[in-house]
Amino acid sequence: MSEFKHIVRIAGKDLDGTKKVAIALTDIKGVSHNLASAITNALKIDSRMRLGALSDGQISEIQECLKDPSKIGIPAFMLNHKKAPETGVNTHYIGSDLDFVLKTEIEREKMLMSWRGVRHSLGLKVRGQRTRTTGRKGRAVGVKKGAPALQQK
Repeated sequence: MSEFKHIVRIAGKDLDGTKKVAIALTDIKGVSHNLASAITNALKIDSRMRLGALSDGQISEIQECLKDPSKIGIPAFMLNHKKAPETGVNTHYIGSDLDFVLKTEIEREKMLMSWRGVRHSLGLKVRGQRTRTTGRKGRAVGVKKGAPALQQK
């Protein structure tokens, strides 16, 4: 049995070895609790086990699975980038790759001048939320800050 590792590096991120495996994997950007549980079940790793107690082989299996979760039988609905516009392939992005893909998708929407792209470029809500009372940014409009209250006669 190898010694306990207090810090485990997976997918370019240092994870706390004292946390349970499924919970520790959710610290990686792009890995939800459901995906972490599915990965531990597919790899037959006890999710209640501490991450630092895993062997190097099990950690490398988790890393390979995070690169391509569909390879071990994770269903397509759990992936975060389904049917990419350019390729039509289901993929899963984690970490800085996820940030880059989201940014390029938003830029593509803006370039196409789609409704979503226009809303993004104006800094408004994109998914149909109400905007009458929420989502206000910037300074107060129509109200003078620090103005004295109306004087009563």
